[in-house]
Amino acid sequence: MLTLPSLKPSFLSSSESHLCPSIAQSDAFSSVRYKWRSAGMRQKTILVKALDAAQAYDYEARMTMELERKSKLKIAVVGFGNFGQFIAKALVRQGHTVLAYSRSDYSSVAREMGVAFFSDAHDLCEEHPEVVLLCTSIISTEAVLRSLPLQRLKRSTLFVDVLSVKEFPRRLFLQILPPEFDILCTHPMFGPESGKNGWANLPFVYEKTRIGDEDARADRCDRFLEVFANEGCRMVEMSCAEHDRHAAETQFITHTVGRMLGRLQLQSTPINTKGYETLLNLVENTCGDSFDLYYGLFMYNVNATEQIERLEVAFDSLKKELFGHLHDILRRQIFDGDMGKLDGFPKKMVPALPENGYAKESKNVQEVKS
Repeated sequence: MLTLPSLKPSFLSSSESHLCPSIAQSDAFSSVRYKWRSAGMRQKTILVKALDAAQAYDYEARMTMELERKSKLKIAVVGFGNFGQFIAKALVRQGHTVLAYSRSDYSSVAREMGVAFFSDAHDLCEEHPEVVLLCTSIISTEAVLRSLPLQRLKRSTLFVDVLSVKEFPRRLFLQILPPEFDILCTHPMFGPESGKNGWANLPFVYEKTRIGDEDARADRCDRFLEVFANEGCRMVEMSCAEHDRHAAETQFITHTVGRMLGRLQLQSTPINTKGYETLLNLVENTCGDSFDLYYGLFMYNVNATEQIERLEVAFDSLKKELFGHLHDILRRQIFDGDMGKLDGFPKKMVPALPENGYAKESKNVQEVKS
C-alpha cells in the first residue's frame, strides 16, 4: 500500500502560469502545488487550482441548458384572434418558441408578445413547427385546415385543436391530415374571461387521438400537455364522444340560458341578491362570446338538439305547474263559498300570444288595470 507523507504546498510559479493564463492572472485564482516523494519513486506533483468564480466551461450548466432547450417546443398558432393570443401568452411565458398565422394583421400584437407573425401560410410551414395549434372558430376550421400547405411541414408534425366541440374536429383531422401526422384533440374548458385570473383547477380535456409509437413523438405530446399542467389545470383525459355528451349540458345549456337572459336585458339593481348577481355574470360571460361560437356549439354537437328540446319541455312543465297551482287555489276559493275574495281579481291571467317578439298584456288584464 502506498502511503503519502504530509504534503507541503508551494504556490504556482510565474513560469507555470501558462497552464491557464487567463485564470492565473485573476484575483479570484489561487494555485497550490503539492510535492511528495515515496520510497523507490520519483517526486510527484499535484497542481490544485481553486476558483471563486464560475469556470469558463461549466459542463453541468451547459448540459442543463441543453436539456431545457430540448424540452421547449416550436409551436405554430393558426388563428391569432382573442383566444389564440390568450393561449400564446402562456406558451411564451413557459419559454416555447411561438409562431402565429392569421388572415387579419396581428403583427404589432405578436411583436409585443415576442411572437413571430406570418401572414402567409406557406412561410409559416416553411419554419417547420413541431406543433400546429388550431385556434380558429368552429365554423371556419375545415376551410382553414384545407388551406394549409401540409406538404411543407415535416412528417409526424403534431396537430392540436382547442375547439369547444370534439367529435367534429376529430373526424376532420383523421380525414384530411396524412397518416404520418400526429393528432391531439383538446378543449380548455375556460377562456380569456373565465381564465383571466389564472388557470388553477380549471379543467383541460384531451384525447390522444393518433400519436406515433416513437418515444420522441409521445414525449412531444406530453410536453405540450405539460403547458397546461404547469399552469395548474385539472387534466382530464376523455374520449371526444364522451366530451360532447357532457359539453351539451355543461356548455351548451349554459350558453343558451345566458343568451336567453341576455334577451331580457337584465339590469343591476340596488337590491341585487347573490343569485341575481350570478345571473348577471352568466349573461356577461356568455353574451361576450361571438354568436359563431354559440352556433358552433349547436351545429357541430349532435347532442345539442336534444338539449334544446329538453329545455322546451322543462319550461312548459314549469309553466303548467305554476298555472295549475293557481287554478287549484281559485277552485278552492269558489267551492268554499268565499266568492268575495275574487273581487278585483283578473279573469284572465295568461298574457296573449307575443307579437313581433314582445309579450303583450291581454285585453282583460288591461281592462282590470283601467
